[in-house]
Amino acid sequence: MNLNQTVIFVETVFAQKVDGEMVLLDMESENYFGLDEVGTAIWQAMQEYGTLQEVFNAMLEQYDVEEEVLEKDLSDFVNKLLVSGLIEVTPN
Repeated sequence: MNLNQTVIFVETVFAQKVDGEMVLLDMESENYFGLDEVGTAIWQAMQEYGTLQEVFNAMLEQYDVEEEVLEKDLSDFVNKLLVSGLIEVTPN
């Protein structure tokens, strides 16, 4: 993952916040995905900011976490969304 990349949301994915957590529905595969509180915060930051660097900075301000841990967790999260076909990212 390159923090200069921008997240692109796939048009067939609908997101709805329910009881503080995000529920995602991929209309193409008809699969549901649930995000916990932190995943929801990252998803919302990805919608709000332009680059993963800005998402990283926002999460760093919001949570008491070491930069290396956050970068790995953000990378893992983005990769899971990519593999599930819920997002795309701009090329490096």
